[in-house]
This record gives sequence, C-alpha cells and structure tokens, in this order.
Amino acid sequence: MPTSEIQDEMMIYDGSTGKIEAYLSRPRNSGKHPAVVVIHEIFGLSDHIKDVANRFASQGYVALAPQLFSRQDLKPILTPENIGAAMGFMRSLPTGKMRDMKFVQEELQKIPDENKRSNIGRTMGLLFGGLPKESLVEDLLCGVDFLDRQDYVTKGKVASVGFCFGGGMSVALACKGKTAACVIFYGENPEPIEQVRNIAGPILGLYGGDDERINANLDKLVKAMTTYKKDFEMRIYPGAPHAFFNDTNKQTYREEAAKDAWDRVLRFYSRTLS
Repeated sequence: MPTSEIQDEMMIYDGSTGKIEAYLSRPRNSGKHPAVVVIHEIFGLSDHIKDVANRFASQGYVALAPQLFSRQDLKPILTPENIGAAMGFMRSLPTGKMRDMKFVQEELQKIPDENKRSNIGRTMGLLFGGLPKESLVEDLLCGVDFLDRQDYVTKGKVASVGFCFGGGMSVALACKGKTAACVIFYGENPEPIEQVRNIAGPILGLYGGDDERINANLDKLVKAMTTYKKDFEMRIYPGAPHAFFNDTNKQTYREEAAKDAWDRVLRFYSRTLS
C-alpha cells in the first residue's frame, strides 16, 4: 500500500493517570482493520518508531504508537533533549562499563556544566530503574481499549510489538490477557515470570545472538512458556546485537536480520490477527 493510501496524526487518548500523546497511522480506506500498539525504545517516541507504525499501516493495520513519557509525572524530565543528552553520554562509555554504576557516576561527575550534569543524572535515574512500569502498562492497556472502541478497528484484534524497553513492555502488556498477539524485540522478561500464565494470545520473540544481557534470562522465558503451554515462537539472530532492528542506529543495525525479523512479524500477525 503506497504511503498516499495511509493517514497519520498525532492524537491524545486517556491513560491511567492522565492524557497520553500518541502517533496514529492507519489505512485511508474505509472498513475495519486489525490493530497494533507499537511501543517505543527507551528513547521515547522517535521518528523511527513512527516509521515502523507507518510500515504497519501500509500493510493494512491500524498502528498506535504511544509516547509513554508524555504523562505529566514524566514529561518535565524526560524531554527529547534530556533523553538525547543521557543516551549520548551512555554511548560515550565503554560498552562493558555501561552497567557499572560506580564507573558511570564517576564519569558523570566529569561533566563540567552543572545543569547538564544534573539533567543527565535525573534523566538516567528515571530511564534506568525509576520508571513506573506497572502504571505505564496500564497506560498501554488504555491504548488497547481505545483501539478496540474505534469503528475502523476489528474488535478483539489488537496486538502489540515493542523494541528494547518497549519489548519488555509488550510482553508485560500481554500478561494482562487483553491482546490478541504479542511481539517482543529483545525485551526483558515479565517480572515475576509467572505472569506468563495470564497471556491470552500467541507470542513471537526476536533476539540478537550477541545481546548477552537480555539473552541471559531467555531460558526462564522459554521454561515459563512451556510450563503454561503458550503459543510461543522464538528466533535468535547469530551475530546481531541489541537493537539490531533500528535502522537509524548504524552501530547496531543489521540489515539481513532486520529484514528477516520484519517478514516474520508480518507472517505472525497474518496468522494471529486474521
């Protein structure tokens, strides 16, 4: 479907604690379509995520991409500028030291500008451990309900897909039992893992072979999916790092893996949302 045949807009829906900004992209033609909640990486709603939403719309899906950081308790700190500065700082660190909080704090103190140092510190504090994830899942549930009420969405056919932070949120949303299907791109496991028992629809997990932190716990996810007899597919791409699907990140993007993953997602949704 050409881009001229989709329509997109920034809109607002009611979340669990207030208004949530979101990007909505859908086929321009009339009729009902299955829908996908597209959940962003830790960077927030980016042009890349909007592009992914447009790709889904061009395939005949209604795509809603919430800006989870637009709620009033997060918006003042998690601005695009602060997130960009924090991620730029993190990328300046040696890969093996990014999770060494003592080292990170020492490097942070070397930033001469006090305001910049403070903003990066507060932003990182939220992004890496301070986010109200349970409440954010409720905001996503509100997004599912919003889609399910629209006359252009096929009722009961709302799925989710998420990347990195969003991958973990996608499966956490699925654990609420209200989505028809779930795709996880290199996201963390549900916590506690026993929540998997509540998943109602099929699950597809896509992971980079070199993503050691995420992959360290995949055995627990597989065991839970087996224990609770879930419809679960998983693909690990050898040589691919974390965030291999993001074609705006030249360091991590892996074209062959990304193209194969996209094809798998479309086939998975064709099976589960038809």
